[in-house]
Amino acid sequence: MKILIIEDELDLLQEIKEFLEKEGFICEIAQDYPGAEEKIGIYHYDIVIVDITLPGGSGLQLIEKVKQIHPDTGILIVSAKNSLDDKLTGLDIGADDYITKPFHLAELNSRIKSVLRRRKFEGTQGITFNEIVIHTEDGSVKVKNTKLILTKKEYELLIFFIANKNRLLTKESIAEHLWGDNIDLADNFDFIYTHINNLCKKISRCGGNDYIQTFYGMGYKFTDI
Repeated sequence: MKILIIEDELDLLQEIKEFLEKEGFICEIAQDYPGAEEKIGIYHYDIVIVDITLPGGSGLQLIEKVKQIHPDTGILIVSAKNSLDDKLTGLDIGADDYITKPFHLAELNSRIKSVLRRRKFEGTQGITFNEIVIHTEDGSVKVKNTKLILTKKEYELLIFFIANKNRLLTKESIAEHLWGDNIDLADNFDFIYTHINNLCKKISRCGGNDYIQTFYGMGYKFTDI
């Protein structure tokens, strides 16, 4: 899952980024309004964590922009204790939740997971696609009650496919989702095929079906239709 953290306090920004990356998220950062606006216009994020007060503009305006471009993106507001009106305004224009400074990173992580469940999987803690069952709380996966051992990228890839089932996903969108800004350094996207192939083989070994359809020159679709 890919997160954009918008926060002008550099120490807090780095602290949040390092913590969430250890939790398995792909994180990108912005310290001011112009930088955040640019990233929002280019990339699609699962979650945007946004401080309301930013150099160069308001986090509330960023929330509106995110909702216009990517209405399915979850938004978590970071706010000061005395900004109740701004928090309520943020919720009214599309934010999913807010957290007040100072906060524990574990609480932030819990809020993020809650927003993701509501946004992607209608509030459930488990994701089921036919014989595939994913427990998002502990990251375990089973196929026909057999535990499926996946790498971090394979797990993220499976979640991404199921969250976008029946949609054609380009190699570029898959790579950008899994690797974030770092994907700009890649010469090509051939490695995507390797990850998809490994994922299919592991599901098959556990008795599962191959739901990933290849559309040559276009991308991939995860479907049972």
